[in-house]
Formats: sequence, structure tokens, C-alpha cells
Amino acid sequence: MSWLMIWIVVYLVLILILSLRHIRVTDPEQYLVNNRKTKLIPLLATTLATFVGGGTSIGLMALGYESGFAAVGIGVAYVIGFFIMAKFAGKIRDFGAKNKIYSFPHFLNHIYSSEKNSLLNKIFPATVSGVNIFIFFFMLAAQFVAMASLLRFSFEIGYMTAAIISALIVIFYTAVAGLSGVIITDLIQFIAILIMIVLIFIPGIWSDTVHLSRLSELPANMLNGTYYGYIFIFGLLIFLSWSVVVRLDIWQRILAAKDSKTAKRVMIITGLGMLPFYIIFPLVGMAIKLTFTGVESPKDVAFHFINAHSSGFIFGFAVIGMLSALMSTGDSFLNIISISAVKDFMKTKNQGNLQKQSKEIKFVTVVFGILALIIALAFPHIVDLMVIALSTITLFVPVTLFALIDKNAGKYQKIAVYSILLGFLVNVIFFVYGLLFPEQFQAKSSFVPGFIISTLVLWIGVMIEKRKRKQVRQNFQ
Repeated sequence: MSWLMIWIVVYLVLILILSLRHIRVTDPEQYLVNNRKTKLIPLLATTLATFVGGGTSIGLMALGYESGFAAVGIGVAYVIGFFIMAKFAGKIRDFGAKNKIYSFPHFLNHIYSSEKNSLLNKIFPATVSGVNIFIFFFMLAAQFVAMASLLRFSFEIGYMTAAIISALIVIFYTAVAGLSGVIITDLIQFIAILIMIVLIFIPGIWSDTVHLSRLSELPANMLNGTYYGYIFIFGLLIFLSWSVVVRLDIWQRILAAKDSKTAKRVMIITGLGMLPFYIIFPLVGMAIKLTFTGVESPKDVAFHFINAHSSGFIFGFAVIGMLSALMSTGDSFLNIISISAVKDFMKTKNQGNLQKQSKEIKFVTVVFGILALIIALAFPHIVDLMVIALSTITLFVPVTLFALIDKNAGKYQKIAVYSILLGFLVNVIFFVYGLLFPEQFQAKSSFVPGFIISTLVLWIGVMIEKRKRKQVRQNFQ
């Protein structure tokens, strides 16, 4: 039996044991937010594992291969974003514990509710959860694409077979274990990522680039970060940085923290701790660009690098390490969109019965996992999948900041709906336009006009509504 097969058996047995440990969990607080008692180290590990997990790492390697240092801009934007989020993390954690909030959409639906307009009370949560589910479907599909790429090369099987195997593993574990199980495996998977960084990635980059000196052979626009144009870079720093404030996976971790201090500390440490990974992963892609000519697709960069710099025992560990990292991100995304769908979108008759809701979430997890698999099979382009998801997230920033800052934000429910929907529409239009006419507009920059429209619609709408209400008060005086 090869080392790869031995590592797979060890890993699957470990996952099975951890899954069985959670099969009889009936407490929804544990399943959804780990009883809101997660300590600093496991919370930090699961947050870092999600942001430097397999989908992100393989996606950044692919992005580095395609665009060079433009990929590092995402990491810089996230560092800024985590420091912004640290300002609100304590408030979010305590508000969630007090009001039994289980997710980011749940928070928005709680704030933007109206006693007068029952139709809006249906439209708003459907809008929030619908767009979020759209986002995380693409993120989850990116994980399946990356996992399939590794399995396809490692076992010389077809892409479709590899994608199906990958999806089934993630679906099974997530449906059984919930967030409490996700946090446990994230800790293991993050350790695996660290070992791979030290043993394979850093030495490999150093060797392939001859102490980084060969990077000068790459095109200038790959070295100065302008491969996708200046709009993309400025958009990352100015707009994408705020997306951390509206990441469902980040909210899930904050809501699971044992106290507000822990939630804030995790945001600060994660922001600083993730940046080295967001530099190393693009450098892997750039190293492959310099040394390897047989890359069929950017998504295959990770395997080619691991194959070139490891063998036997280490190769088996590296492949399984990457697969486990992909799982750590995939199970997080699947867990989040399932919770959001049941608690915020579907609004079933079991809203008051949290144990029955947990069963519904497990069922939806299976359904959503299969749908994300279909996307991965139909659209196996990991860079585009990742960019579509990351860019769409930014559309929630204006209404979320407004909800966190203004005590009267809930009065502007209709304007918040318009802000999200119009921003989403503009983002999709520009993305499609960029795909059809790449010489005229870079599709990966579509989030910039979408973000601007969302902000303007909210700001102008609130100003107009405030004037109307002020005029009404003056007329009654």
C-alpha cells in the first residue's frame, strides 16, 4: 500500500471518529454556535483555517500563476478588514448571545424588521439569505473543484469521479457534526497546513526561484500587481477590505466565542497571522510559472508543485493535508449556508423547535452540497468561482455598517432591500459584461460598481426618508 493510501485511511478513520462523536448531538446551541463557549486557540485555528484553507490556498496559487502579486492584494485587503471587524466583534458576540442570533443573515433580519409591513418582513430575509446562499454556493463549489483536481492527479481518475468523491466526504461530515465538529477538525487541518508550509512550500519556492531572484523574469504587470488593472487593486484595498465585516463564516466564529474579548482578539490575531500565507501561496503559482510548462489549468498548480517537491511519505501527507484544508473550508461554507437557509430563508413551522430545526439543517446540508457539486462539475474554473463569491460579499457592507452604527437602522428596511438588490444586479451585469468583452472591462472588478451602487442607494434613500419624516413632524407641530 502506498503512503498516499495509508494517509487517506488514517485521515478518513479520524474524520469518522470525530463525526460519530457528534451524531447524537441534539443541542442546537452546540450544533449551530458550539454553545457560545469557544476559547481563543480553537477559535483562532478555525478562523485561520477557513481563510487559509485549501480552497483559498489553491485559489491563490492559481491566481498567483495567472496574475502574480495581484493575488497578494487580497491578503492585504483582508488584514485591513480584520482590523475593522475587531472594532465590532465584541458588540456582535454579545448582541448575538443576548438575542439568540445564529448567523449573519439572522442578525440583519433581526435588525431590519417591520411591525407594519408583513410583505417586507418576507422579502428582506429572502433577499439577504438568497444572495448569501448564491455567494457561498460558488465558494463551496470552488472547494470541490480544488479537491477534485488533487484527487484526479493523485489517483489518475476522471474529474467528475474525483469531484463526486470530494463532495460526498464534505457533505457527510458537515451534516453529521455541525459547527462544533467543524471547529475540531479545523484545528487538526490548520496544523497540517503549517507543516506543509515549512516542509514543502517555503523550501520549494526558495529553490525554484533561486532565492527569489528569478521572479524578475516574470512580466512587469505580474510583479507590480497590475495584471488585472489598477481598478482591481484599488477595489481590493478600498472595497474588498470591508467584506470581512459581512463574511458569514467570520460571524459564525464570533457568535461562537466564549466572550467579547476573545472575539476581538481572534480578529486582530487572524488579520496579522494570515498575511504570510497570502504571500506564500501566490509565490507557489509564480514559481510554477517559471519552472513548469505542462500546466493544463491554473487549478492544477498546487498538485504540480507538491509533486515536484515531495515524494513517498511527505507526498502522501501533503496531498491529504491539502484535502483536509479544503474540507476545513468546505464544511464551514456548507454549514453556514444550510443554517442560513433554514433559519432565515425557509422560515418553516419548526422555528420554535430548535431540535427539529437541526434535523432540517442536516437535510438541507445534503441538498445544498449536491447542488454545489453540480456547479463544480458545470463550471470548473476555480479563480472565477472564488472571485464571483468574494466580490458579491461586498454588497452587504453598507446595510451592515448602518445596522451596527445607527440605532434606528431597522426603520429603513425597504431601502436596505433596494441597496442589496440593485448592487447585486449591477455586480452581475458588469461581471457578465467583462466575460463577454474582456478587452473593455475586467470582470474581476465588477464588485467595484456594485459596491458603489449599494452605498449610494442606501445613503440617498436614508437621506430622502429622513427628510420626509422630518417634514411630517414639522407639519404636526
